[in-house]
Amino acid sequence: MAELVRTPQVVIEDNEIFEAHEGGKLSVELKSPLDTQRALSIAYTPGVAQVSRAIAADATLAKRYTWANRLVAVISDGSAVLGLGDIGAAASLPVMEGKSALFKTFGGLDSIPIVLDTNDPDEIVETIVRLRPTFGAVNLEDISAPRCFEIERRVIEALDCPVMHDDQHGTAIVVLAALMGATKVLDRDMHTQKVVISGAGAAGVACANILLAKGISDITVLDSKGIVHTDRQDLNPFKAELATRSNPRALRGGIAEALAGADVFMGVSAGLVPEELIATMAPGGIVMAMSNPDPEIHPDVARKYAAVVATGRSDFPNQINNVLAFPGVFRGALDAGARRITEKMKVAAAEAIFSVVGDDLAVDHIVPSALDPRVGPAVAAAVAAASKD
Repeated sequence: MAELVRTPQVVIEDNEIFEAHEGGKLSVELKSPLDTQRALSIAYTPGVAQVSRAIAADATLAKRYTWANRLVAVISDGSAVLGLGDIGAAASLPVMEGKSALFKTFGGLDSIPIVLDTNDPDEIVETIVRLRPTFGAVNLEDISAPRCFEIERRVIEALDCPVMHDDQHGTAIVVLAALMGATKVLDRDMHTQKVVISGAGAAGVACANILLAKGISDITVLDSKGIVHTDRQDLNPFKAELATRSNPRALRGGIAEALAGADVFMGVSAGLVPEELIATMAPGGIVMAMSNPDPEIHPDVARKYAAVVATGRSDFPNQINNVLAFPGVFRGALDAGARRITEKMKVAAAEAIFSVVGDDLAVDHIVPSALDPRVGPAVAAAVAAASKD
C-alpha cells in the first residue's frame, strides 16, 4: 500500500509525489518561437554574433541583452536541508528545483538550481565567483552553520549583486512579521517583549539580528549547551559576537532559566521543549515552534498557555513560511538595481508582509497565507523603496 503524505485537508499518495517530480520540476521556455529560418538566424548564428560583439565591447549591455540580470542562482551544498540534514548535493537538487519554482510563481523571477559537490568554503566561494557572469543574484540555501555565515559574508564581499542565505534571512524576515502581527493582535509593545530563541544556528542568529535591528533588546539565545553568554568559552566566533549584543539580564543556565517569565518563545532547532517549561512563561505568551516536521512543542499543547501559537507547518494556523519573503526580497532588490540586501531592506520586507494581513489580523492569522498573491508584490515594492533610502 502506498505511503500517505498529509497536508491541510489533502491526502497525497507517494506515487503521485514521485510522478510529479519525474524528470525534474523545471524547464526552459522560449520568449519567441524558433519556427522559421529567419527566427533561427536572429536567435542564433549569425545574428547572435552581433549581440556578443556588442557585449564584448561594452559589458554593461549584458544586462539588457541576456537574462543574467534577472536570473537568481539557487546554490546549495546539501549540507543542511530542512528536515533532512546533510543529504549531499544530488539529493538536495529536488529541493533547489522547488525553490526555483517558488521564485517563478511568487516573484516572477527566473532562477537556476546549482548544487555543489563540496563542503569546502573556499571551493564554494570560488565556484560562485567564477559563475558570476551567468546570474544577477545569489540565493544561498541549506548550507550548514557556522560555514554558512562565512560563505555568505565572503560571497557578498566578492560580488556586486544581491546575495542572501535564505535559511538565515528569509526565516528572520517572516519571524519579525509574525511578531509584529502577534503583538499587534494582543495590543502589546513589541519592543518590551522578553524573547527566547532556541537555536543558535543560521536561522537563530539571523532572527536575533533582525529583532535587535528592530529595537527589541531583551533577547536570550540558546544553543544545545544552554544560554549563549559572554562567559562561555565554547562559542564559535559568530555566537561569541552575538553574546555581546544579547542576553541583557545576564542569564545563565538552560532552557528552564531562559523561559521563566519570557513573553515570546521562538524555536528554530530540533530540540523539544517540555510542556511544564512553556507553562512558566508569562501569561498569554507567544509561541513560535518552527521546527519541521516536528515542532519544539505541539501547537495544541502550547495553546494551553500561549495566546498566539505559530509553527513552520502548513496544517496549523500561522505558518511561518519563507516563501512569504524571499521571492519579493530578490524581486525588489533586482528591480531597484541594488548591489546588496541590507538589514533595512529586510525589515521593510517584514513590515510589508505584516501590512498585507490588514483587517484580517487575528490570533490565528498573524501572517498572510503562503499562497496570498498580494505578498510578493508588496514585499518587492517595499524592498525596492528601502534600497534607495
